[in-house]
Amino acid sequence: MNWFEVGRFLVIAGTVILVLGFLFMVADKLPLGRLPGDFEFGSGKFKFHFPLATSILISVVITLLFNFFSKR
Repeated sequence: MNWFEVGRFLVIAGTVILVLGFLFMVADKLPLGRLPGDFEFGSGKFKFHFPLATSILISVVITLLFNFFSKR
């Protein structure tokens, strides 16, 4: 491993941390968990929330990111 690869890793890690920090700051404004297709069942004290559409959306985004950054 040379210094160029270490530098590139640090830049990528810093960018990921920056993006995650930004997402945490705006998380209340994003509709994740409240999309059409997210199910909520129950009444009274018991409620069950199943975020199906949110899970599918996050899975697609992560798959696209992995495919974009893979070294094939």
